Amino acid sequence: MNRRNYLKTMAVAGAATAAVGEAAGAPPIQLHVDLDVEAAKEKELVSNFQTIFKPTISKQPGFVEVKLMKLRKAMKGSAPANTSYRLLISFQTEEQRVTWVATADHQRVWPSIEKNLKGDKFSAVLFDLA
Repeated sequence: MNRRNYLKTMAVAGAATAAVGEAAGAPPIQLHVDLDVEAAKEKELVSNFQTIFKPTISKQPGFVEVKLMKLRKAMKGSAPANTSYRLLISFQTEEQRVTWVATADHQRVWPSIEKNLKGDKFSAVLFDLA
């Protein structure tokens, strides 16, 4: 490798490392998806989450965490309407989450969750972690 190519390679590598560092320094985003689940399909939803959805999303660039939570009770005020489960999805950036949604993997695994929903199916709210 000649010196010019070496310097170009090092410059590109340095820029890529800086971009990753900037993204890693910012707090991740978190999407809260409230799910209206058919009571008879709860077991299937949980099984599909554990065996299909979670393993697939976990491999995506920028993935931080995913959790499926079942509503127990409202401690103060009222629980969100038409919500029996909440899906928490966290990525390093919103751009990475949007990229995940556009993938063939997402198009393949999301229906395994959505087919267990009823009514308006779900609502989603995006948060920046403070």
